[in-house]
Formats: sequence, C-alpha cells, structure tokens
Amino acid sequence: QVQLLESGGGSVQSGGSLRLSCAASGSSYSTYCMAWFRQAPGKEREEVAGFDSDGSTTIGESVKGRFNISRDNAKNTLDLQMNSLEPEDTAMYYCALSRIRCIYHPRPQHFGWWGQGTQVTVSS
Repeated sequence: QVQLLESGGGSVQSGGSLRLSCAASGSSYSTYCMAWFRQAPGKEREEVAGFDSDGSTTIGESVKGRFNISRDNAKNTLDLQMNSLEPEDTAMYYCALSRIRCIYHPRPQHFGWWGQGTQVTVSS
C-alpha cells in the first residue's frame, strides 16, 4: 500500500520561497505520475506540477517560471521548490500518485493515492 507524506509547508511573505517534500513509501510502480495539487478555499483542486515515470516534468501555467518539481531518488521524495510566492499561491498542497502517466493528463479522480496535505500561506 502506497503512503504519501508531505512536509515543508508554512507561512511566508510575498516574494519568499518554500520547499515542499513528499515522502513515498510502500509499493512501487514502473509507470506512474506523481504530482502536486493545491486547493484554496472555495476553489477547485488545481494540478501544480507533475513528475512522469520517464523523468519528464510538467508545470502549471499559473506557476511556470516560479515553481520547480524534482525527484530525489536517494530519499525517495518528490520535491516542489516554490519561489517568488504570491498571496494567490495560498492553499493546501497535496502530493498524489496515479498509475496513469502524466503525458496522458490524468485528472484528480485518476490519482488513487493522496497525502494528507500541507498548508502554504503567503501574506502580502
């Protein structure tokens, strides 16, 4: 059984940086999509960035140029480096895993495993 555990959230002022980390444990799959989602109160869940099993990455338009996703194979973590944070980035951030590769654009309902989330708050 896969387990995902996020860490690294917190409060920061506008323009600041945070690094989120998702520790994965349990079963491993040869093809997958690991992604970071976020959800702000009253808004739909939004995919922020994805990491495909072939090593390719995707970054959402709203965070392109500011966020970067990477995988640390030694630590078995999926990291999200967030720079130039804006108040609009305030949300609960979730790590998720899908058996469908990112190139096929899986929707949230296609992600079978989710972490508990970590809160990111950006003040102006």
